Amino acid sequence: MLSIGEAASTVGVAVSALRYWDERGIVSPASRRGGKRVYGPDELHRLAAVKMLQDTGLCSLDEIAAVLRGPDHGDWRAVVRDRIAELAEQRRKLAIAETFLNHFLRCPRDHPIETCPSLRDHTERVLAAAEKP
Repeated sequence: MLSIGEAASTVGVAVSALRYWDERGIVSPASRRGGKRVYGPDELHRLAAVKMLQDTGLCSLDEIAAVLRGPDHGDWRAVVRDRIAELAEQRRKLAIAETFLNHFLRCPRDHPIETCPSLRDHTERVLAAAEKP
């Protein structure tokens, strides 16, 4: 069993994060000793999972809580499916951004935004598509 400070250090978060996660019902300590939170292996596993998901920057605490609470508290798989769909959309947008940035680097024009005919053609197609009802 680890104290809250030891658990926080092991997982790589601040003690205040563990207190907050406990208050939110995300990960509670195994027990209390002398009024202080203590964490066992199962709680450390959950803490590490929360930290991993947070480190990706891809999951909110609400999403993490839904996954950790499991099937007794709603459809956690729907939360995960929705998040995966959002990630796919972000990847699509990032791929477009990467294509444009690579074009800017390869474009022989000194100022591609103003003088690249390829870029102008593309933006005109985007604007025309946006004008359609």
